[in-house]
Amino acid sequence: MTSFQLNKNTEAFLLTYNLFGDDIIQQVQLQHRLDLVKAFRIKKGMKVLEIGCGQGDTTVAIADSVGENGHVTAIDIANPEYGAPLTLGQATERIKKSTLGERITFNFETDFITFKSDEPFDIAVLSHCSWYFKCPEDLLLYFKKLRSMAKSICFADWDLDFTCMRQRAHFCAASILAMYSNYVNNDGNIQNVFHKTHIQELLKVAGFSIEKLSTVDATYLQDGQWEKSFANSLRQEFVKAPLMIQTLINSYYELMNASNGEENSLNSFVLLAK
Repeated sequence: MTSFQLNKNTEAFLLTYNLFGDDIIQQVQLQHRLDLVKAFRIKKGMKVLEIGCGQGDTTVAIADSVGENGHVTAIDIANPEYGAPLTLGQATERIKKSTLGERITFNFETDFITFKSDEPFDIAVLSHCSWYFKCPEDLLLYFKKLRSMAKSICFADWDLDFTCMRQRAHFCAASILAMYSNYVNNDGNIQNVFHKTHIQELLKVAGFSIEKLSTVDATYLQDGQWEKSFANSLRQEFVKAPLMIQTLINSYYELMNASNGEENSLNSFVLLAK
C-alpha cells in the first residue's frame, strides 16, 4: 500500500456513524467503497439490492447514500461464520448496532437465483463479487433475473487493464489464483477473472444498455499485496497441473515477484447499465 491519508468524505463518515474507528485497514477499504458508491450515482430514498455483500464494506457506503428514507437489501450466499479476521456475522452485527443498521437488511446463506422480492429495486449493486463466480453462465443468469427486478445495475470490480508496472503483480496474482481454481478445486475468492468488456457483453445479452464506464483509483488498497502473498503460499500446489500449465504459472510467478514489495493494487472499473 502506498502512503495514505483519509479524505474529508471518509472522515465525515467515520465521525457520523462511529464505525471502524479503531481499524485502520477497514478505514482504507471504506474510502474506496465510498468512492465507488459515489460513482454509482445512488440517491436519497432509493431501494437498493446488493448482491455479494460480504462483510458489509460496500453496504454501509450504500446505506449512507440512500439516507434515512432509503433501504438496502444485502444478500450473500456465504454463511455468517465465513470470513477473517472478522466473520460475516461479526462484521455485520457491528454494522447493525450503528445508526445505519435500520437501513439495512442482511440475508446470508441466500442464493440470488431463488431469492424473491415483492417490489422492484431502483438499483442492483454487484461490487467486487464477480470473481467468485465459477463460470460466466452463472453470472449471466444473475443479470437476466435482475433485468426484471431492478431498474438499473451498478457493477464494479478490479480493472485488468493496469496502467502502471507496479500494478502488474496484482494482475499476475489474480491470474495465478484463477488458474489455481481451475486445476485445484477450492472455494477461494477468485474463481474467474472477468475483463470489463466481457461484463459489458453479458449485460447486453441480459437486456441491459450500458450507460457509463469509469475508473476509480484503488492503487492505495492493500488487496494487491494480500493476493500476491496468498498466491505465493500456493506455489507448490501447481504440481497437480499439467506441465505446460506449470511453465506458464512459473512465468507469472517470476513477473509477480519482480515487484519486490513495491506493488500497487489494480484500479476498479465501474459500469452503470439500464
